[in-house]
Amino acid sequence: MTRRNALQAMAGLTAVAMAPDMALAKSNGFYDNALIIDALCFGKEWQDDVFVALREANYSGIIESLPRDSLQSAIDALVEWRGRIADHSDNLMLALEAADFERALKSKRTAVVMNFQDTTMFEGDVDNVDALHALGMRSAQLTYNFRNLVGDGCLERTNAGLSDFGVELVDRMNNVGVMIDLSHCGHQTTLDGIEFSKKPVAMTHTMCDSVRPGHPRAKTDEQIRKCAENGGVVGMIALGYFIGPDPGGESNIETYADHIDHAVAVAGVEHVGISTDFPPQGISPWATRENWLEPRKEYFKPSYELRWPPWIPELDTPDRYRNLVSVLEGRGWKERDLERLLGLNWLRLFEESVG
Repeated sequence: MTRRNALQAMAGLTAVAMAPDMALAKSNGFYDNALIIDALCFGKEWQDDVFVALREANYSGIIESLPRDSLQSAIDALVEWRGRIADHSDNLMLALEAADFERALKSKRTAVVMNFQDTTMFEGDVDNVDALHALGMRSAQLTYNFRNLVGDGCLERTNAGLSDFGVELVDRMNNVGVMIDLSHCGHQTTLDGIEFSKKPVAMTHTMCDSVRPGHPRAKTDEQIRKCAENGGVVGMIALGYFIGPDPGGESNIETYADHIDHAVAVAGVEHVGISTDFPPQGISPWATRENWLEPRKEYFKPSYELRWPPWIPELDTPDRYRNLVSVLEGRGWKERDLERLLGLNWLRLFEESVG
């Protein structure tokens, strides 16, 4: 081998060795400037570690989960949140309209959507939609896991659709500007929610039945397709045992990417987003079997297939979506489609459903 050949060979080896780092730098540079919206993310006691994690994750927006046992508890929660945002205005802002996410991106803050994962707090009166909207509510889930006055949840024994009150409530939410979420709804309630809504709806945190067959929280291809046809967005959840039965083992970040790819194949890339369903710092920093797993055994049916630990390691840190971007780029995803997935699809839906 000549000296020139040797130098060329060494240069080639150096380029190969540097390629992963260069790719990672490219991904991180793209990610740092992207609009990132986590469609269900709630703080754990809202201490300093939460704010640090929000910035590390580069979240411009999150959808919160507020207490919904009664109208009064909902009012109290909204008032408390307005105070929290005022006290932490350097980190947080209230998301009242779609443009607030873009304002948050420019100011390196996180816009927080006031959301309830049920409609029990309306207490059977559609006028309470207006009252809570005035305090900052911008999203509500029609049902949680079980039946309420609106319809059946995904763990209910029956499969009823929307009640007459449910149809009336959907209409009021549309008119006032409250995004409709169908994540925990039963099969027919999900389809009815799409059909009776005049505006696009969300499934903020769910997964694909075709990838995780038979799980009550998964959505079928029919539901995903109809949601997209109505202009809605389906958020793929990052909670480990929802992604697959063996979180951290055979069910990993590649499985999560499988859910996303399948949803895109069914709905189109303009109708799929991301969500975690846990705090921005992850679950492992604070959860134990005693404070996480045991309480959930009391109110989730065996069909939920609870697992310990419930997280996937690559998704349980603030770098979760940087890690996902690297995986999806390896599958051929382009930057524009990644931007849609990470936040632009939620931005568009919020604009069309809230204003």
